Amino acid sequence: MANKTVFIDRDGTINANTGYIKTPDDFKIYKGVAEGIKILNNMGYKVIIITNQSGIARGFFNEEMLEKIHEKMKKELSEKGATVDAIYFCPHHPDEKCNCRKPEPGMLQKAMKDFDVDVQKSFIIGDRMLDVEAGNKIGVKTVLVPENKKKVDIEMQESNITPDIVCDDFYSGVEWIVKNL
Repeated sequence: MANKTVFIDRDGTINANTGYIKTPDDFKIYKGVAEGIKILNNMGYKVIIITNQSGIARGFFNEEMLEKIHEKMKKELSEKGATVDAIYFCPHHPDEKCNCRKPEPGMLQKAMKDFDVDVQKSFIIGDRMLDVEAGNKIGVKTVLVPENKKKVDIEMQESNITPDIVCDDFYSGVEWIVKNL
């Protein structure tokens, strides 16, 4: 039986995007994220983080440090009763033109295969149009929660891509998902 899933971007969606998150101390989870993920968990959704991490290719941090950052994230979520089923990351530099760096669908496709995802019952939540574009490429509904509204407004005007909904924050995005099952 296929799984309903919510794919979630990390930087700018789960936590403040303060440039490159290089250490666990740099990671600051947004208010309402753990509560929203807990709702998704309780509704039977798989919760999968999909994140571009070119800081690895740029030499700002390594995969071991990224794992420590993710451990902190999972611990903070767990303390509020929320869990993440998996984390997929792209370590490549944008110039590498890999298939896994969003907006390309490689990470999402791998997760879909690994978790037998039901595309019709699944969503992606992200803060940038590249998250929306990646979601469109695999056919899931898209929830945009822009951290930088001006930048996203420009991205939306320059593209022919439109999210299914634009919400003020992560928790509002989860509320929309709940209402639109």
